[in-house]
Amino acid sequence: MKQRLEKLLHWMKENGIDVTFLTSTENVFYLSGFYSDPHERLLGLLLFQEAEPFLVCPAMEIEDARRSGWNHDIIGYTDIENPWELINKAIYSRISKVSKVAIEKAHMNVERFEAIGSIFPSAIFTSAEEKLQKLRMIKDKKEVSIIREACKLADYAVKVGCAEIKEGKTELEIVAAIEYELKKKGITDMSFATMVLTGANGASPHGTPGMTKIQKGDLVLFDLGVIVDGYCSDITRTVAYGDINDKQKEIYDTVLKAQLAAIEASKPGVTCASLDLTARNIIRNAGFGDYFPHRLGHGLGIGVHEYPSLTETNPLVLEPGMVYTIEPGIYVPGVAGVRIEDDILVTEDGVEILTKFPKELQLFL
Repeated sequence: MKQRLEKLLHWMKENGIDVTFLTSTENVFYLSGFYSDPHERLLGLLLFQEAEPFLVCPAMEIEDARRSGWNHDIIGYTDIENPWELINKAIYSRISKVSKVAIEKAHMNVERFEAIGSIFPSAIFTSAEEKLQKLRMIKDKKEVSIIREACKLADYAVKVGCAEIKEGKTELEIVAAIEYELKKKGITDMSFATMVLTGANGASPHGTPGMTKIQKGDLVLFDLGVIVDGYCSDITRTVAYGDINDKQKEIYDTVLKAQLAAIEASKPGVTCASLDLTARNIIRNAGFGDYFPHRLGHGLGIGVHEYPSLTETNPLVLEPGMVYTIEPGIYVPGVAGVRIEDDILVTEDGVEILTKFPKELQLFL
């Protein structure tokens, strides 16, 4: 944690930034070790070039913040106090002049920006996102270890889901079974709402599970992830219940070929764009280009969707320590939806596939 703070402070000094004011759960956690989702209440971390940093959170979370390992000041506020007044006082007890402030522009809402503007009426505001994205992009050994554990549990969750496949069972029944088994293993939160989609529903890339029942000849798509110690996993597998038709099999084989090719091409020095195109061109050449509507993948860590975005226009070069997904898909309305997704760690000379559940087409009867 100390090294992360030092890197951000160095960046502040290089860029003449007097104050960095962070308000997202993810970035506050990354730099303080305190993970909180205070809902509508304010959470904030304020950093200064020379002065002592401080954390601001609801008063009822002060002890949780202390237990997280944050050893600097904490400004707690009750539901009848104005946190901005407390923040203003704490800032100007540390520094007297503020010319430049870094904030998370993509995260901050207008109401909070106006409140910050009243505290720093003559300051220039700049974005902290790009720097934090780059810091979070390269995972250290501890982060990788946690993500590995989250991936093991994601593999387990898909195994549970597959064991629940039976004719007449609904998507939501399988979701419930998966999350129940994970709760028994101590998982309190999923990376995102668990997706189990069957039949025609699988052709919606971000479909919502419901009361649709599984039938023979269906493909069943699982997309899920778990959170372990603040870090996410994200896996997608598509399996068959009973015999599927030739077109469904063609779609599955094409997605698998594209996914394996992109993994094979992954190594330090390769660009995000080339990875996307490696998979996309296979799908295009098979005649399904119009049915692959999303990027190849995304960064993974504290957030389930982190920097970078693996698109055919992103020239960013892969570096050791990056963790990202590779998840090509083909979605043909009325025919089939197939996506296959793994979590990938870039190593010094290649990659490690962190999610292990089999990708060869699994057939359940």
